[in-house]
Amino acid sequence: MSTRYDAVIVGGGHNGLVAACYLARAGKRVLILEKNQALGGASVSQRLFPDFDARLSRYSYLVSLFPDRLIRELGLNLRLLDRQIASYTPHGNGQGLLISNEDPERSRRQISALAPGEWRGYQALMEKQRAVAEIVWDSLLEPLKSRSEWEQIFRDAGRPELWQEFVERPIGELIETHLASDLLRGIVLTDAKIGANAGAHDASLLQNRTFLYHVIGNRTGDWRVPEGGMGELTRQLGECARQAGAQWQLNAEVVDTEAEPGGHRVWFRQDETEQDITTRHLLWNATPPSRRQPDPSGVDEGTSFKINMLLQRLPQPLDPQVTPEQAFAGTLHIDEGYAQLEAAWQSAQRGQLPDTPAGEIYCHTLTDPSILSAGLRHEGYHTLTYFGLDLSYGLFVDDNVGAKQTVVANVLKGLNRYLDTPLETCLALDRRGGPCLEAKSPVDLEAELGLPRGNIFHKGLSWFFAEDEAEVGGYGVETGQANEWICGSSARRGGAVSGIPGRNAAIAVLNTYGG
Repeated sequence: MSTRYDAVIVGGGHNGLVAACYLARAGKRVLILEKNQALGGASVSQRLFPDFDARLSRYSYLVSLFPDRLIRELGLNLRLLDRQIASYTPHGNGQGLLISNEDPERSRRQISALAPGEWRGYQALMEKQRAVAEIVWDSLLEPLKSRSEWEQIFRDAGRPELWQEFVERPIGELIETHLASDLLRGIVLTDAKIGANAGAHDASLLQNRTFLYHVIGNRTGDWRVPEGGMGELTRQLGECARQAGAQWQLNAEVVDTEAEPGGHRVWFRQDETEQDITTRHLLWNATPPSRRQPDPSGVDEGTSFKINMLLQRLPQPLDPQVTPEQAFAGTLHIDEGYAQLEAAWQSAQRGQLPDTPAGEIYCHTLTDPSILSAGLRHEGYHTLTYFGLDLSYGLFVDDNVGAKQTVVANVLKGLNRYLDTPLETCLALDRRGGPCLEAKSPVDLEAELGLPRGNIFHKGLSWFFAEDEAEVGGYGVETGQANEWICGSSARRGGAVSGIPGRNAAIAVLNTYGG
């Protein structure tokens, strides 16, 4: 291993790998330092239950924001599969709302039955989302413009109302204006709640920023299934970086950095031995130490709770109008009505675990069975992923194990209300008779992935524009220190599995070389 590099990247998650690909292809000497035993960060596939040949996407699990442009530029052979069902939401007495990606007439009938004019309002809201995506999407890979410039762009596009509705006013107002039913309002609001510590009308407008990131991806907002699991994305990125000449060291935890003339010195610990190297450019895929202090308002607190499961079979919903394949193929919303979401958030703000956690479930294997062995596929096995909302970091700090057990019990109780047999009876059992179920709280995410306070976006998501004049013309990856950059989710326009801050950081670095 050399002791001098053009770029050292701290953290081998997908954004760090994207940055490494671009920099190494430009002829730069690149080293990635990854503290864990494998590359990938939160974008990994792992055999969680050793008795079964099933590789689950352990942390992140769907893709929307990874630009098609990056896939083309890096020559990835990444297949992102569409889901036939957008969502299914059970709501008592054996009924449910199914929104199809392939049968708009069925969606129209079901939504129209909720309230007069509901389909018309829903379509108007979807049109506004698409219009915002069309205006904003390409800019995420461009230098930042100011807030006033962006407001003018919306006026020039003939859509000044969109600026007011999505940027200036709480997203709850937009939802309530277009939709009347509590059920559909809640389904739409979930896009503003994923990983965000905010309510529909929160003054921070964190919910607006989160909503935007969940509806603009590749201009459609479609959340697609990566064939082969999330680990296939990072495998391909790793191969791209390797072929370009990038290197990496695993089990290498950075313990200190120091700016010096013309670059940085980096100390890292590997196999109980401390080493140091020098680099012209230092890129943080992890959150840099200078940005790890949480915002006192609480917007940076992680709120996401993950449950990974392997099932012997899918359970049958109580709703006779849907099959298990329809109910679980898209996003199955559990206790995510508009009022329920607000109640769960308020409960967390009081420091209480909600009795009915709000969350959603999907089945990777209904869209992509390749993550299962041929034998498991033949026997009818499936994976399920539960993603919980408003289960904030502070709720788990004092007793992580006990709090997780309570949440899992409450989640299963909530889901079982809508099934004809308890989900527990469908879970695969390991050789000791234990259920194949794994839960991850924000405390676990901090310990295992280094996510500050368990926030899946490293901090509260940012706007797509510069928030002060000093940022205008930059890429939102600058730290204020010479030759030090952020290439991960804590960059402006970072967050989710996008590769955007990785590419933007690489472009910013290459610009310092005059090319």
